[in-house]
Amino acid sequence: MVYPLPAALVSCGTGVDDSNLITVAWTGTICSDPAMLYISVRRERFSYDIIRKTMEFTLNLTTEAMAAATDRCGVTSGRDRNKWTDNSLTPKPGIKVGCPYVEESPLSIECRVRSIIPLGSHDMFLAEVVNVLADDRFINPETGAFDLASSGLMAYAHGGYYRLGAKIGKFGFSVEKKKKQKN
Repeated sequence: MVYPLPAALVSCGTGVDDSNLITVAWTGTICSDPAMLYISVRRERFSYDIIRKTMEFTLNLTTEAMAAATDRCGVTSGRDRNKWTDNSLTPKPGIKVGCPYVEESPLSIECRVRSIIPLGSHDMFLAEVVNVLADDRFINPETGAFDLASSGLMAYAHGGYYRLGAKIGKFGFSVEKKKKQKN
C-alpha cells in the first residue's frame, strides 16, 4: 500500500452535543478546483451512518501531542462512549457545517459530501471543501501561510505513528535556476 498517510480525526454529527470522532488514514486531496478530498470508512463504523445521514464532516489534522487521543479514537467506538471527553478533546461549533471541529487540531477542513462510492471493505466519501480553519499559532505572519513544520503534524505508516520531519525542498526546487553569485 501507499504510505505514509495522514492520521486524521474526522468529526461528524449535527452539533457539539451530538457528534462523534473517528480516526481515518485513508484520506487525501483529490481536486484543487473545486477543492475536494475523500475519506474511506467501513460501513460498520458508528460514524459511517452519521456521515451518510448528514452528508458532511470535518477532517482534523493531528499532531504528535494528539497521538494517544488519535489512536484511542480509532480503536474505540462512539456507540458506547463519548470520545471527546474520553480523550480531553474540545469540540468547537462548525462554521459552515453542522458538525464540530477539534479545537486542538492545527488545521480543520469542513466538508460536504458530494457522493459515496462503495469500494468493498470501505466506502469512499467524496467531499467538497467548504471551509478551512487554521490555528493562528501556525500562521506565518510574514507570508500568511500555514507553517507545517511548526505544527508538529504526524503521519501513519504500517501500523505506526510518525512525527513529520524537516522540510527538504519545495515544489519545483529541482529545476529552479540558481542565482548568480557576485565575486
